[in-house]
Amino acid sequence: MSLDKLKLSKPLIAAMNDAGYISAKEIQAKTMSRIIGGQDIIAIGPEGCGKTTTYVLGVLMKLKYSTDEAPKVLILVPDGERVEAVIAEFMLLSKNRNLRIIGLYGTGGMDDDIQVLLDGIDIVVATPTRARAVYLKLGLNLNRLQTFIVDDAEVIVKQGMQLPVAELARSAGKVQHLIFTTVVHDKLNLMIDQFMNFPTTIEVEDLGDSQAETHELLLYHVPNFKTKVNLLNLLLRDDEVFDKVVVFVNTRLTAQKLGKSLHAAKPGAVAVLNPLFFDEEGFDHIEDFKESPEARVLIVANEGNAGIDLSGIHFMFHLEVPELKETFLSRVVKEGDEELVAITFATDLELAEVRKIEQSMGKKIDVMDLPEDLVIDKVAKAAAIKTKKEIVEGPKGGGAYHEKKESNSKTHNYGIGQKAKMTMKKKHG
Repeated sequence: MSLDKLKLSKPLIAAMNDAGYISAKEIQAKTMSRIIGGQDIIAIGPEGCGKTTTYVLGVLMKLKYSTDEAPKVLILVPDGERVEAVIAEFMLLSKNRNLRIIGLYGTGGMDDDIQVLLDGIDIVVATPTRARAVYLKLGLNLNRLQTFIVDDAEVIVKQGMQLPVAELARSAGKVQHLIFTTVVHDKLNLMIDQFMNFPTTIEVEDLGDSQAETHELLLYHVPNFKTKVNLLNLLLRDDEVFDKVVVFVNTRLTAQKLGKSLHAAKPGAVAVLNPLFFDEEGFDHIEDFKESPEARVLIVANEGNAGIDLSGIHFMFHLEVPELKETFLSRVVKEGDEELVAITFATDLELAEVRKIEQSMGKKIDVMDLPEDLVIDKVAKAAAIKTKKEIVEGPKGGGAYHEKKESNSKTHNYGIGQKAKMTMKKKHG
């Protein structure tokens, strides 16, 4: 799409061209008119799809020259590195205007920052905790604020900074709210429901033109780790289908704990690769596991176990999403003729990593329905009931809840056993 279609000012178009932008991104095409028009929006898109540039352009289009001391725009980001990156993008695209902008982050003294704010500022880019601290010191005036932006919102939630975001948003009163995130989930909705009023949700996928050839990929979205363990125990009851499986976790300590949490019908059925302690059930090499008739489940920690040979293994579980997407991709990208089903369990806070993996593969992972007889962890169950009640009655502070995009909805209702048997039947048929 041509940049002209965004209806930006001529100076902004020139700045975009000088910066090397030759066409508009999909997210810019879908959101720019709404941002300029003053609508509240939740913009969802993968890393690199142009979210930051989108709101920078929107702010620069709307911001009028003023000598007011109080800022007009507050942008919250997860850390100091992002603060500097956002400021750099503003400076890149605003070379034709005298822009007053400040970054607030860190934990040191605030006197210098407060003095700059009192002298007059247009845009504040800050971490939520730093912005709240300066606000409580009466150094950040939100009375004239027009636009309240949260970028990398899913990271802010993952870092537990929902409270300062919500407090600052409520203190700002009636302003335009813009949320930019790679994924939306219950924890994020609980934060933005406190201050947003029925926003428009816009989502882009931007999965790329090419798709990697992978093994069969399935995804279960679960509330917490305990429920993951319950789900794994439930699925592994079908020893006819899951006769030999590998379960990946992130650390050796988690592998050790999981080994004690899985139900083993027979001695030696569950083992750990390279266990932490000599008296634990385990193997030093995966080949020993493959050759052992008693061993059925092998738990493998990602740390210290790179390049595991999965030949002859038909099922693997990622109980935790690997910290590096390359670790996941190295196991699921198809290289030979062997068939393998890769099943991933992800919580709300892991969904962002799943989206990065999908972007790298160029395709979505099929989402499975949770079994009806799955025991949901009690704490998560209570939170889910509360969330559901708030949605039915209507959220008190906002209304950011939105229906899932069709492409993100569950794609089928096959039980895992049926799906696995179909895959194996196709393999051996």
